[in-house]
Amino acid sequence: MILRLKERQIAFPRRPLVMGIVNLNDDSFTEDGTLDVNEAIHRARKLVSEGADIIDVGGESARTNRREITEQQEINRVAPFIVRFQECYEGLLPFDDAQIFPPLLSVNTWRSPVANTLLSLGGDLLNDMSALSTDENAGIAARYHTALLIMHSVGLPKQKHTDVQYADIMQTLERFFADKLKLAEQAGLAREAVLIDPGIDFAKQRNDNLTILRELSRLSRFKRPVLLPVSRKTVIGEVLGLPNPVDRDPGTIACVVAGIRAQASIFRVHNVRATSLVVRTAWKILGEQGHGPS
Repeated sequence: MILRLKERQIAFPRRPLVMGIVNLNDDSFTEDGTLDVNEAIHRARKLVSEGADIIDVGGESARTNRREITEQQEINRVAPFIVRFQECYEGLLPFDDAQIFPPLLSVNTWRSPVANTLLSLGGDLLNDMSALSTDENAGIAARYHTALLIMHSVGLPKQKHTDVQYADIMQTLERFFADKLKLAEQAGLAREAVLIDPGIDFAKQRNDNLTILRELSRLSRFKRPVLLPVSRKTVIGEVLGLPNPVDRDPGTIACVVAGIRAQASIFRVHNVRATSLVVRTAWKILGEQGHGPS
């Protein structure tokens, strides 16, 4: 399986990738956001030094209890970071010989005008949480030769969808990704440039999320890299009785190990150092025995 990027390609099976999070906002649910681009670059350098293969930068929180910022505000927050992205790894050495280095840059936005402007400045991946309701973001990714992450959800981003029920969440995901992969290809985006994300906590109940974690390997039928963004999620807080997201890293690590067994290819996390060490250890135990992504 190949993930095709603008200037590189990544072949799987290989050790899963670690995606570190940089929030250029002031309302991150884990309270780790900043509006200072210098601070954001400093944080990104730390994540890269701890083993991050990808830096995912976004200007607006996905929290549903916050008002949307304007498109121009989002652009103004993220554009300087993209322009200066090289500073996030200049002078650093790779964490090990398996790290993707220089790291990839993931641009986290769902609004097409924002995506179009930001990707014109750079970026390897468009991390789109809009559930690809139209083909517009796929067309933008194709235009700039970037990869596209398609996340499953229902309805518009930043709105609560806690009443959504599924007869079978895995069948729903399988139908969804079959449709969206076809839509992206029709928009001119090569299938090899697409990743998929089951959307943990997005328009899903606790049992839906746990079922996805148990049966994630079913998504391997699409032969596309699966990103598992489970870091500090609500479902972990519900299972462990931990209301503060910062306390959920041990639960996150458990989900990462389960994800490796289920053939996940990328883990989007806040605690990059811990995840990086766990991924590298678990891959030696599990991945080389056929449990890793292929």
